[in-house]
Amino acid sequence: MAAGRLTAWLSRSSGLGRGGMIGGRVTLALDPRALERLGRERTVVLVTGTNGKTTTALMISQALEALAEVAANSDGANMPDGILAALAKSPEAPYAVLEVDETYLPWVAEQLEPAVLVLLNLSRDQLDRVGEVRSTERDLRAAIAGHPGTTIVANCDDVLVTSAATAAARPLWVGTGRRWTGDSTACPRCDGLIRHVGEHWSCACGLARPEPAWTLDGDLVRTPGGRQVDLDLRLPGDANRANAAFALAAAHRLGVPPHTAAARLRTITDIGGRYRTIRRSRHSVRLMLAKNPAGWAETLRVLDEDTPVVVAVNAQEADGRDLSWLWDVHFERLRGRQVVVTGERGADLAVRLCYAEVAHWAESDPVAAIDALPPGGVELVANYTAFRDLVSRLPGA
Repeated sequence: MAAGRLTAWLSRSSGLGRGGMIGGRVTLALDPRALERLGRERTVVLVTGTNGKTTTALMISQALEALAEVAANSDGANMPDGILAALAKSPEAPYAVLEVDETYLPWVAEQLEPAVLVLLNLSRDQLDRVGEVRSTERDLRAAIAGHPGTTIVANCDDVLVTSAATAAARPLWVGTGRRWTGDSTACPRCDGLIRHVGEHWSCACGLARPEPAWTLDGDLVRTPGGRQVDLDLRLPGDANRANAAFALAAAHRLGVPPHTAAARLRTITDIGGRYRTIRRSRHSVRLMLAKNPAGWAETLRVLDEDTPVVVAVNAQEADGRDLSWLWDVHFERLRGRQVVVTGERGADLAVRLCYAEVAHWAESDPVAAIDALPPGGVELVANYTAFRDLVSRLPGA
């Protein structure tokens, strides 16, 4: 751990990075059981899924801080190196809330024996690194079956999540509404057709939507006892209200009353810069992250219809090199707006927008793209590394 902390400090002081990943990597290289050792004597909550991990983990951390100190990887470093660095940073914290990349969840759960695992959603993301989402579902199902003592807080409206979570001894189902169904038209168990009737879905093989204990209805969350909790979040969109419902269920399982948790969630105004509005010269810029089709579906819903949009797309290792996901995003909803494309792979995005019949122009530099627009509001949407780089360049972001 001392060697890891030293390496992290050297990384930060030399300007090479924030230090979380490299510090954890050095520690694991010197002691492969370091994660297991650091997780002992803690109550651990793991949060995984394709979208919403960072937000939901932050919400759960905020709620649990009503009880005691919480160790958390709030910077989004959700692979083993970053998770270990977060635990090492807060060695005395009795609680740990950790977002975990879906691919690494089985190994991390084996090391940490979580009290609660929150399973949000599953959809295609980074096919070149992660592979087909059904393979991820099978791996998660096997991992869940191997931890009968863990409470699984799971999304009953997501077919793939439900298939994985039915392996749990104690699933706690949360219903937040069905938004993205592009990866669940066929049953993950038998390949049969999934039939939808209202909120309910089912397959002829018997896999069907469980009855949720917690449900989201607009801005209200209904608890297992029938009480209603008003969220009144400062974060926009249905996706964040859904994340809050999962956070309330997980925190309640660990002893935080829903009304107490909801009050603490109302203090959250941004997630690592996401949703924050900053001033830049003549512009008021709202920053948003969207990195896959399901995430874009939610982001398109919250964009202001009368505000110009800058879209920045990279394809570095952390984003996934494969940009085929662009063709699954309903960019047609941007027709009639002022749209600027930018980022390292702005040309790929421009081709997609041409097919979507969205008028746009290109600017190689994202900051210059903002400055090129008329004075007023700007919606800036970027994928992972493009967002990270912009946050570091824009004062106040």
